[in-house]
Amino acid sequence: MTDVIAFFPGQGAQQVGMLADIAAEFPLITETFAEASDAIGFDLWAMVQNGPADTLNLTFNTQPALLTASVALWRTVTAHCPALNVVAAAGHSLGEYSALVAANAVDFADAVRLVKKRGELMEAAVPAGQGGMAAVLGLEEEQIRAVCAEASQVAVVEPANFNAPGQIVIAGAMAGVEKAIELAKAAGAKRALPLAVSGPFHSSLMQAAAEEFGKALAAVAFRAPEFAVYHNATNAPATLEELPQRLLEQLYSPVNWTGAVQATRAAADLAVEFGPGKVLNGLNKRIDKSLETLNSGDLAALQACMARLQGN
Repeated sequence: MTDVIAFFPGQGAQQVGMLADIAAEFPLITETFAEASDAIGFDLWAMVQNGPADTLNLTFNTQPALLTASVALWRTVTAHCPALNVVAAAGHSLGEYSALVAANAVDFADAVRLVKKRGELMEAAVPAGQGGMAAVLGLEEEQIRAVCAEASQVAVVEPANFNAPGQIVIAGAMAGVEKAIELAKAAGAKRALPLAVSGPFHSSLMQAAAEEFGKALAAVAFRAPEFAVYHNATNAPATLEELPQRLLEQLYSPVNWTGAVQATRAAADLAVEFGPGKVLNGLNKRIDKSLETLNSGDLAALQACMARLQGN
């Protein structure tokens, strides 16, 4: 058996045409997209393949598209690699739902509907143009917290994603984010730039989405995960009873990806990123160079990943 940590990416990994080369070789890809399309009532594969990018990048479209891409890759790898033994998993924001589907903690169709609703509520929580996010490179966590505290005197802004050492995303009201960018540059940040997102995700401003989303979570039947899934809000596994609360907290709590990698690291020396792109691979190299992360998002990467997991 090959012990592996499973990682699942979040928003930002999507691109028009993703998985097309894999789908030509592995029918499980389009079969999984057809299942998701049935769950939400529109042709998700057509949107992913044809775009336009502006449509795919709407958060209520991005979320079901990326969840489905990750689950399709998960199904493909596990179908061809019977020796794969997942000993821990984590997902970056939206990727946490992919991890829970992989762990058989929630039905795929329920998860697709949940993340579409999640995207709609996140989009609606703060009026367009009133909130945003920015990436700050080259400052430590304590410096970011100080920058946010000072900028919040103008308008609320908070750490939102601890992606890797020296790579932290902030979120909040637009005036606060703009002030924090100015302060971060003054504090010596290598870069501080606004992100092309539609709202202040993973900040306290997302509390408005939480009450309605709580109702959606309450309507879904969860099961105990078949392997440990480390949640964004705590960097720890949850009991079955805690699962909905962890997913609710995730809306308005920071994503500590650095903590997720560190928390799962003892479980295995090999990880697989189930999703398009190599975002998590890049972050993982900055967090822990000793953790090898395989990719699966294009045909060549997927074939190399499966050959490794099959011991070839």
